[in-house]
Amino acid sequence: MSPSLRRRAQCLGAVAVCAAGFLVAARAAQAAPVPAPAVVPKPVSTVTGRGTFHLTARASVVAGRGTGAVARALAATLRPATGYRLAVRGGAVHDGDIELVLADPGTLPPAGRAEGYQLSVTKRHVTLVAPTTHGLFNGVQTIRQLLPGRIVAAHRRSGPWTMPAVSITDYPRYQYRGYMIDIARHYRTPADVKRLIDIAATYKLDVLHLHLSDDQGFRVVINGFPRLTAIGGQGSVGTQGRTMDPGGFWTQADYRGVVAYAARHFVTVVPEVDSPSHNNAIEMSEYGDVDNPRLNGHPQDISCGFNTPPVWNYSTDVGYSGMCPDSDNTWAIYRAIIGQLSAMSPGPYYHLGGDEAHPFTNEQYAAFVNHENQIVQAFGKTPMGWADGYATVPGSTPPAGAVAESWLPGATDGAAAVQKGMKVVMAPADHAYLDQTLPNDDSGLGLSWACRQCDLDKAYDWDPGSFDGVPDSSVLGVEGALWSETTRTLGDVEYLTLPRLLAIAEVAWSPKADRSGPSSAAFADFVQRVAAQQSRFDAAGWRYYRSAEVPWPEA
Repeated sequence: MSPSLRRRAQCLGAVAVCAAGFLVAARAAQAAPVPAPAVVPKPVSTVTGRGTFHLTARASVVAGRGTGAVARALAATLRPATGYRLAVRGGAVHDGDIELVLADPGTLPPAGRAEGYQLSVTKRHVTLVAPTTHGLFNGVQTIRQLLPGRIVAAHRRSGPWTMPAVSITDYPRYQYRGYMIDIARHYRTPADVKRLIDIAATYKLDVLHLHLSDDQGFRVVINGFPRLTAIGGQGSVGTQGRTMDPGGFWTQADYRGVVAYAARHFVTVVPEVDSPSHNNAIEMSEYGDVDNPRLNGHPQDISCGFNTPPVWNYSTDVGYSGMCPDSDNTWAIYRAIIGQLSAMSPGPYYHLGGDEAHPFTNEQYAAFVNHENQIVQAFGKTPMGWADGYATVPGSTPPAGAVAESWLPGATDGAAAVQKGMKVVMAPADHAYLDQTLPNDDSGLGLSWACRQCDLDKAYDWDPGSFDGVPDSSVLGVEGALWSETTRTLGDVEYLTLPRLLAIAEVAWSPKADRSGPSSAAFADFVQRVAAQQSRFDAAGWRYYRSAEVPWPEA
């Protein structure tokens, strides 16, 4: 063991002293400024050193007590591109190794210890220290970004595999950092969603909000109600002149598989089945379900939308459907949905939707969501809802701890939620809706009702805690939302997502900065770091929009 490693090992009880020693040595060694590595989202603190770490075929991943799962995952992600064996073992640390330590490094504030980490890279070794396995996982994502972008390739690539000498202290600004994927308007397979989880986790997002049902489709099997998917899962929004695109649905085993895959990436799944509107697929499935013993034989009483009986509408229209709050059949259906999805989703939240419920009076809306709140809580979940209805309609009384998701530009709905004492997830449509159109783009993808030709600066230049009536203390987190009306393929989803999701990730993770427009120093720094991701996007095969704001390297 080298003297520096021995010294580090001797002070694991006071890792801050070791980190400080690295900083002193790094500063003393710097004769000229060394550029910070291009990590997204930007870490809290980065101190560059001198020299380069070389990952070679002799390297091992040294797993300290409690780090085995993360260490094995790290080795597994590095093996395909490098071709190295990368044994995962305990014991002594040798030159060229990567070591993971589960401990308090002493450099993190109390609020940062749940997900924070301390990473030190020298010419001889890499040491990652974090108080939790989630923090270690976040640090692993930084290690992967310090390596050449081709490290994410599925097949062997040529080296060298190097990292710059650096000391990084890092932790998130917000605990909820979400990516919402709508598989209702256009169906996505479990494999598609797992690939999107890979993208989200790479940039330290930790929530996958799954929009599982809408007017055009219901996407997960619910035991006892087979028509929900047999009928409700048959189509998607029509595009390119078609009245209906192909649909699909997941089995419960599929859903559990996605939840498990997300958990291995420290991503929590939040299921959403919208209510009391945005549910024409449910109405079309159950309106004629007269032989279902779980219903009273007259399920026509579930329909309170503008069309009775309900009719299929695979356009992008919204706000016309509605489930009746005074129907026992409505609640038999929703109780089964909420109970089964809650049982399969170990995270704390269930998203009940609650937006654009135009067929209802305030009294009807409040009666519906107040009843649904009780069911959600009875199944052990904290209710979430879109703030434009859930927090603003008179008579709606979200329970203590309930969360509102603010999407209206200007966050007036978020301000109403704060007045009710709620925490808020910020997803303003003019900044965080990833389905809005891109500049000078002829792909035909995206909508433009909230933000026409929204480039990377629009997703980056905002602050979640600066809206009138929504103090930073009330902000639980940030979410980028990808609605799927126009996205027929996985590549379409990736194209609208990248690179704008990186901006959402940085807004959610990195410290508050002056993001005052495309001419700001923060944005200039950000687009340089985004440009460095091109090789990563290409090696992974992710489709992305080549924003003119980014100085992409030559192909």
